[in-house]
Amino acid sequence: MRKAKNIRKINQSDNKKAPRLRTHSDNLKSIYNKKNKLPRKKPLDGKSAKPDNTAVSNRGTRLQKYIAECGLASRRGAEQLIIQGRVKVNGKVANKLGTCVDPDKDLIVANGIHLKLPEKGALIFYKPKHVISTMSDPEGRPCVADYIPKDFRSYFPIGRLDWDSSGLIVLTNDGELGEKLMHPRFEIERTYTVKVEGVFAQKDSEKAAKGIKLVDGIAAGKVWKISNDGKNSWLEITVKEGRNRMVRRMMNELGHPVVKLRRIIHGPFSLGKLQPGEVRKLTKKEFMTVKEQLKKSIKSL
Repeated sequence: MRKAKNIRKINQSDNKKAPRLRTHSDNLKSIYNKKNKLPRKKPLDGKSAKPDNTAVSNRGTRLQKYIAECGLASRRGAEQLIIQGRVKVNGKVANKLGTCVDPDKDLIVANGIHLKLPEKGALIFYKPKHVISTMSDPEGRPCVADYIPKDFRSYFPIGRLDWDSSGLIVLTNDGELGEKLMHPRFEIERTYTVKVEGVFAQKDSEKAAKGIKLVDGIAAGKVWKISNDGKNSWLEITVKEGRNRMVRRMMNELGHPVVKLRRIIHGPFSLGKLQPGEVRKLTKKEFMTVKEQLKKSIKSL
């Protein structure tokens, strides 16, 4: 038995890991690390060195985006201000594009103006026909920005209406509100008054309710017939998503091409008594009310 124990002890000592020999790649790594090692900051008065809180972070909100959100200039205009050295962050000129800031901590001044984000809110706009539903157009066509006061330059349109359509467009500077109104998973209803060719029958309404096959998937909607004159029909159509020209394509599939289309409702927002080209800002109370209505409708899904 003693012999067996001795054998086990010898085996255990044999199984100890031998020191690993350094390879050529290890030597290269060591040389690289020594050459590229950054110098440590020396502690001041025996205390550990603290980070410089006034330095601009490389994380957060891009400076040009923040300037545009504050409504001082467009994104491109903000970039020019930065390049020209007319923007300061924490008292230092910030002239590099891509600089990021923390609006809650950093002091940002552009053109001598201390920038602060405007209070969140919403506008309702009656888009006329032949107006682009964006804030700019490379071809120089009329766009939403031509109708919006400069004080609301940081607002963005939620969803689009095509060139030949008119009606309600909601604009906001509230990203959370914008996502809830636009994303299809929230199933926010949009209602349109539509004039179509031909006499729209009950069977057409039933087909629309069941769903119509389009190139980009099935599209369904509730259709109410308002009137017809034997040649054209006036309808009210409600859908729960905002795919490109979806209502027009649905009506084409049913054999009733759209003659006129106007959006009158988008979620809790309605066109009301606005006339083409008019804009109205919601009061703070109205804004909070529609946000609460939207929250309740999403919870009920």
